[in-house]
Amino acid sequence: MASILANIFALRCPTCHQGDLFPTGSFSFKRPFDQYKHCPACGQNYFPEPGFYYGSMFISYIGSGFACLAIVMFLRWVLGWSMIASFATLIAIVAVVFVWWFRFARSVWIHMVCKYKPEVAAAVASGDLKVAPPETSDRS
Repeated sequence: MASILANIFALRCPTCHQGDLFPTGSFSFKRPFDQYKHCPACGQNYFPEPGFYYGSMFISYIGSGFACLAIVMFLRWVLGWSMIASFATLIAIVAVVFVWWFRFARSVWIHMVCKYKPEVAAAVASGDLKVAPPETSDRS
């Protein structure tokens, strides 16, 4: 279980746990919505059907709703900040983590659907599996 959570947070391929889901870093605002079409290590298709990531929108919406409530309640009730200061801080936090949160929701979704395959991971690690360089999606 720890390995799955580590790979979800690391934004890695659910099948081999070695390839990246995205071509740029987690907090990169350069091409923030680009995603590989398949795993650069094992070839796992990251877009198995049209509209595949609609489910990740629900994960993002629910998670961000609870996180925003928790942040504002903590700042307002525990630290005693004003409502304006609490919401201004929330907006700053959301602006910084927006790209990461978008990618994290997609990582959670694909890890829920695609499962780890140790035989594929072993083939990737040994160099027996050769995959064509991945293309990136264009805002899919």
